[in-house]
Amino acid sequence: EVQLQASGGGLVQAGGSLRLSCAASGFTFDNYAIGWFRQAPGKEREWLSCISSGGSSTYYADSVNGRFTIPRDNVKNTVYLQMNSLKPEDTAVYYCAQGRDGRVGSEYDYWGQGTQVTVSS
Repeated sequence: EVQLQASGGGLVQAGGSLRLSCAASGFTFDNYAIGWFRQAPGKEREWLSCISSGGSSTYYADSVNGRFTIPRDNVKNTVYLQMNSLKPEDTAVYYCAQGRDGRVGSEYDYWGQGTQVTVSS
């Protein structure tokens, strides 16, 4: 059974940092790209970043480019989302997903349960 477990969310002040983790199991981890998305209340789901299966290619949305990074550890079957210089508008539920290194949700087949990030001003 494919499982993705997102964790690491919490409450942080503006300007602070958080590192989210996406622990994967049930599939050959280094065969798949992993993406991060978020959804704020009343807003559509937003693609943030993805990393290729081997980790050699990374992509970022303009809204997070330069502030977020997406390292992966293929030994630990985990992808991270390192978030720096957080802003109140980063407040959302964050999801990781397994699939191709695309920028839309339909390119991903399996999703984690989400972790809440709240940035206070």
